[in-house]
Amino acid sequence: MKVKLIKPTIGRQEHSLYVDEGRMEPLMLGVLAGLTPPDVELVLHDDRMESIPYDDPADLVAITVETYTARRAYEIAGQFRRRGVPVILGGMHVSLLPEEAAAHADSIFIGDAEAGWPRVIADARAARLRPRYHGAPGAAQAGGVQPRRDLFKGKGYLPIALMQFSRGCRFACGFCAVSQYFGRKHYLRRIAEVVAEIESQARRFIFFVDDNIASDRAALRELCHALIPLRVHWISQASLDVTQDRELMGLMEKSGCWGNVMGFESISPASLRDARKSPNIPDFSHYEREVAVLREHGMQTWAAFTLGHDHDTLDSIRATVDFALRSKFAFAAYNILMPYPGTPLYRRLAEENRLLYDGKWWLHPEYRFNHAAFLPARMSPDELTAACHAARTRYNSFGCLARRFSDWKTHLRSAARALSYWRYSLLFRKEVFKKHGMRFGLR
Repeated sequence: MKVKLIKPTIGRQEHSLYVDEGRMEPLMLGVLAGLTPPDVELVLHDDRMESIPYDDPADLVAITVETYTARRAYEIAGQFRRRGVPVILGGMHVSLLPEEAAAHADSIFIGDAEAGWPRVIADARAARLRPRYHGAPGAAQAGGVQPRRDLFKGKGYLPIALMQFSRGCRFACGFCAVSQYFGRKHYLRRIAEVVAEIESQARRFIFFVDDNIASDRAALRELCHALIPLRVHWISQASLDVTQDRELMGLMEKSGCWGNVMGFESISPASLRDARKSPNIPDFSHYEREVAVLREHGMQTWAAFTLGHDHDTLDSIRATVDFALRSKFAFAAYNILMPYPGTPLYRRLAEENRLLYDGKWWLHPEYRFNHAAFLPARMSPDELTAACHAARTRYNSFGCLARRFSDWKTHLRSAARALSYWRYSLLFRKEVFKKHGMRFGLR
């Protein structure tokens, strides 16, 4: 039996194919491979950098689907199904919109795959694939399953090992699909399994792809203690309230944490309340305390902002860039507020008749990446799109890159950190401009 695992790309640029130069390992497909019996032949095709050989024989095709890649995923599924090859779709987008996904596949997988993937393989082997499979949300790689990293070789991924310790987040931000999927619950993997996975592979720089690695501080404290003797460097995604725990911040630094993707979202308390960004609201100090703590512990922070809340204006967007430059964040993402399906934000905008692109921007042929998909309250959609693009352009200008670099507490703390700053700043700068205005799908 032969199974193809496929990671779709977002789409294409107006006049050429898009190759993602900042691509990371598709961990979820490596885990599926680890769950697959060893007598099954597995092939990984990454649509972000290589052509998919549709005519190469296969018994099953499994495609992971994100909202941004849904249109392209359905195109790929159609190509295989026209050739008589059964297709199963999985991923968070499928769980949020199962009826939509089912129209493009022979089977769909709703929820986490760890418990149900062996059943999928058994049914496919017997040519009786079911229309739907369900897996309850839970801890990653239960039972100590190790991802098949050999499938990643030769794909040109960044030299960062992706791993997962926890899933879910205790907060309920209105724009976030994660809290909808996990129901504000948090699932932890056994630390001994995480340590075993780190020791089983050669890379010493790790990206824990947890939704919020600081959601359970006691668990994070235990993980840090386990990481200290391994002498690794790591990054993850964490809520800003972790800066309130100075002891934990010290442990993170000691365990090799270089920084985290952190959702600042807005510099406006009103917008934070609208977004229900609860970890950012208490004793709001315009982030002065939080930024000071992050710099004190040498964190090269990736600050994430969502722009287009009902209290946002063109002036507040410019002020957001001013704040990020003063804070000398290593990276900053200026994301247009996106109405992801299934979220409270999506439902509210639908009720207010403010959704554009027929309410399905991820499938609409006229939608372009990094464009507004709803009617903002205090500017036009085009003004919001242009303001966010201007924010990215300004923050990633060479002058601003140099200004942010001059920080002895973070980027100049070591030669390795300085080199990392420039390598990834220049890479992500390039990707930001390549992706802007990209159409979804290839057709």
